[in-house]
Amino acid sequence: MSQPSGREASSAVSHPTRPTRFRWVVAAMIFLIYTIAAADRANIGVALPFIRKEFTMSNTEAGALLSLFLFAYALAQLPSGFATSRFGVRRIFTGAMILTSLFTGLIGTTSSILGLKIYRFALGLAEGPLPVGIASTINNWFPPHEKGTASGIFLSAVKFGPVIVPPVCAAIIALWGWREIFIFFAVPGLVFSVLWYLLVTNHPAQSARVSQQELDYITGAAAVDQAAARAAKVGKPAPAWLDKFVRARKLAPLTDSKSVFRSWNVLGCALGYCFQLGISNVLLAWIPTYLLSVKKFSVMNMGFVAAAPWVGAVIGNLLGGMVSDRLLAKRRKPGMMLSALATAGMMYALINSPADPVSYGALLFLTGVLLSFGFSAYMAYPMGVADKKTFPIASSVVNMGGQIGGAIAPLATGMLLDHYGWDYVFSFMAVGSLISFVVLLTIAEPVDDTTVAP
Repeated sequence: MSQPSGREASSAVSHPTRPTRFRWVVAAMIFLIYTIAAADRANIGVALPFIRKEFTMSNTEAGALLSLFLFAYALAQLPSGFATSRFGVRRIFTGAMILTSLFTGLIGTTSSILGLKIYRFALGLAEGPLPVGIASTINNWFPPHEKGTASGIFLSAVKFGPVIVPPVCAAIIALWGWREIFIFFAVPGLVFSVLWYLLVTNHPAQSARVSQQELDYITGAAAVDQAAARAAKVGKPAPAWLDKFVRARKLAPLTDSKSVFRSWNVLGCALGYCFQLGISNVLLAWIPTYLLSVKKFSVMNMGFVAAAPWVGAVIGNLLGGMVSDRLLAKRRKPGMMLSALATAGMMYALINSPADPVSYGALLFLTGVLLSFGFSAYMAYPMGVADKKTFPIASSVVNMGGQIGGAIAPLATGMLLDHYGWDYVFSFMAVGSLISFVVLLTIAEPVDDTTVAP
């Protein structure tokens, strides 16, 4: 999203004189509201075994049901990017969150497979604008050296939703049934959509809760020696060998939508994210079924073990964002590439996994940490190649690539299960992760002059 015009920025907004850190309140709002959104999409994975008892379907049909949300979500990314770029985050984001809650609740009222499909597809369309809006908010509300950390907070929310979903859903099913899951999860989003609209403006310059000191800090206009400030924030430059390996260079920012769609850096990042998010969505959608049908865990054991990879993912996202910002001088590719290689190894480990709930939970926890270590970098990477105006479009391209992979992978998993077995599923994910690593080798690492080793 572009910087606010002079009229917008100066339209009687009175900034407090005392120092503020309101951007971290915004970060907390991002975490809470996307935890809710992530829970709205994840709850069907726990409900699926019970839905299949009421509506008979094959593994392929079940995979198609899971993928409907993701295909709609992917389709919504580009229109959401253009809409956010033109109208701003505030209105688009609030409306999308209200619709997300509405369609979540409607899933619990359906009486047919067709109704399930329609509401899941509508949920994907409704939720589509949310990640673009949050990425744009991070780009506008945080200085460059905090964007990786803020992205890690956002993506940890994506994974924290699935942490709370399995045990909460297991309890709801035990007390009532699978339908009540969706009605229960619809309520918080309505509350937080109102809070977002009231608290989070499109740009900090438009917020009466942001002091002039904080605004200057965010925009880089503080009346201090900028070179010294950047050096203090960035720390030591990245090692020369690392910059050579990741192909670090200063890039001219992409200034129009045509240049975004022609940029291999953007498209390559999207393709790498495609394979990685596909793996994440397979674990999200199919692990509860795997634990019940293959490992023969009880419903309560399934609830706690299925949460393990997402506890690890929360840690992985936060750790990856902080390492990228503070230890690697805003280098994004190392985290993405390390994550891709390590995930391939973890998929092989899952083929020969233990049946004990504690041991299997520990293995899934480590898988979540390694898989998610590079995820915040996928969100931060477009910030280094696009300007403020084209960033929502670049971000939507990357996210659309990820969501296409996220949509295809659960469906492919259902087809593999109908014809082969779980070993083929884990092998399929390992190969995809290795392909992601190779693709990431081909894109450049965007840097500014202050972070390049002399």
